[in-house]
Amino acid sequence: MATCISTSSSSILLSSHFFSGRREKPISLSWSSSFPQLNLSINLITNPSKFTPNKDFFVQAAWTRRSRSEAAKRPNRKSWKQRTDMYMRPFLLNVFFSKRFVHAKVMHRGTSKVISVANTNSKDLRNTLPSLIDENACRIIGKLIAERSKEADVYAMSYEPMKDERIEGKLGIVLDTIKENGIIFV
Repeated sequence: MATCISTSSSSILLSSHFFSGRREKPISLSWSSSFPQLNLSINLITNPSKFTPNKDFFVQAAWTRRSRSEAAKRPNRKSWKQRTDMYMRPFLLNVFFSKRFVHAKVMHRGTSKVISVANTNSKDLRNTLPSLIDENACRIIGKLIAERSKEADVYAMSYEPMKDERIEGKLGIVLDTIKENGIIFV
């Protein structure tokens, strides 16, 4: 049902479809032709009780606001320390003791780049050390880590012990040797 109403200045086409599914190509490529044409129904104006909107009438928008209980829980929210620790203490020392060898490395937390590495399984240490896991080997590993870190312009690092890990014995020897060779632990 299409009706034509004429006014003194122009004629307007009113249609029963609020939005049409297919749009015709614009005749000109001007700025005003880029706007969609709005077709209104004469029945809507005269009798609003018979108005039945089609599926294109409502704007489908995503509901972005979370409920109060969901916002209060915040299950994946990290603490301030967890978010800033990577930038405040960027270099992390990792020490691993196996049954046969001692491994140590310094990594940059942000980029996961390895700054310095030392282990007793390397060719130069494996053939010269009498034991690869004793206190002397731990001192040599600490000294090598400190020297190689200074070559890479790293003078401060941090060590985070594992849960229920004590800083004593071989681990204490490695950390003390690194401190004695001029590296600051933060």
